[in-house]
Amino acid sequence: MEWNVHLQMLTAVFAIAAVMGALVSKTNFCTMGAVSDWVNMEDTGRLRSWLLAIGLAVGGLLLMEMLGTVQIPDNTFPPYRTANFAWLRYLLGGAMFGVGMTLASGCGNKTLVRIGGGNLKSLVVLAIACGMAYLMLWTDFYATAFDSWMSPLSLNLNKFGIKNQELGSMLGGILGMQDTTGLHRILAAAISLGLIAFAFSSKDFRGNADLILGGLAVGLAVVAGWYATGGSMGQGWREFAEMADTPPSRVQVQSLTFISPMGDLVHYLVDGRDAALINFGIMALLGVIVGAFAYAVVARQFKFEWFPDLRDFAFHAAGGVLMGVGGVLSMGCTIGQGVTGFSTLAVGSMLTFAAIIAGAAGTMKLQYRFM
Repeated sequence: MEWNVHLQMLTAVFAIAAVMGALVSKTNFCTMGAVSDWVNMEDTGRLRSWLLAIGLAVGGLLLMEMLGTVQIPDNTFPPYRTANFAWLRYLLGGAMFGVGMTLASGCGNKTLVRIGGGNLKSLVVLAIACGMAYLMLWTDFYATAFDSWMSPLSLNLNKFGIKNQELGSMLGGILGMQDTTGLHRILAAAISLGLIAFAFSSKDFRGNADLILGGLAVGLAVVAGWYATGGSMGQGWREFAEMADTPPSRVQVQSLTFISPMGDLVHYLVDGRDAALINFGIMALLGVIVGAFAYAVVARQFKFEWFPDLRDFAFHAAGGVLMGVGGVLSMGCTIGQGVTGFSTLAVGSMLTFAAIIAGAAGTMKLQYRFM
């Protein structure tokens, strides 16, 4: 096989992410905004949009697994269903990311979308988050600052007779079940239908086309990512990587996530600029920016924005640091863990999702108190 296989995969994810970036820009889909609306105004519209995205991703992945189109192994990138249950990483990293995205006025995905719209503040946040993610992924910083005391606290689920941290496997293992496939399907179907039903239970949500479109765009983009890497194209991609003299990086079953790719982008830029280092995640990151830029230009919404004062810069800079460190620590962001990881029913992703919301909500409460 030739490098065309790798190029096809990179082109596919770029197209998926660009469409999502354009639609997220159009609909103002924002996970930080969802928490803010809920905490400060008791408006659940954008939160329902986020939950719709999760429900669609869970249901879409379940359907593909049942049809045999896609199979999700334990060694995805990131390893969502791993048997190593690093609960403290999920909770601490998620909380850090939640605080960071609040200070930085948006999560990783929203930061990329705002850059596409001309927001230079978000460009600074991206640069800082990229640098911190690089330190966490490609230097000894993580091992020194976190791994030495966090790893001993992680749980090896195999010791408890549990295959991995997928919700069905964990519950089935506790109940002594040997085959948990049926339980997984029941849980996934129930969660998917429950989240979608909850989203549409609001009359205001049903009447807002942008909220519905935003949730559809993100949820289906995650499903498309799983299809691309976990289906027949992905199989050919991995077979090519095994035979290539210079194999491309991160050739695993995966879907959209944005913090680790920020570190990978810096790795590409500073460590040789080898084309093999341009991976799925980097192309997704660039695709969101390009899609958002295209929409901003067409809709005549492109506008440069800068920090009004030093205080605003300091908050955004601190947010970038926490997003980069927390996002790698928790192995994902509001999209990477909150939608993509959640779609696998990984319990760690659910913990991260809850910790992100808690970190963001707590920060917003403090901001409101000291205003």
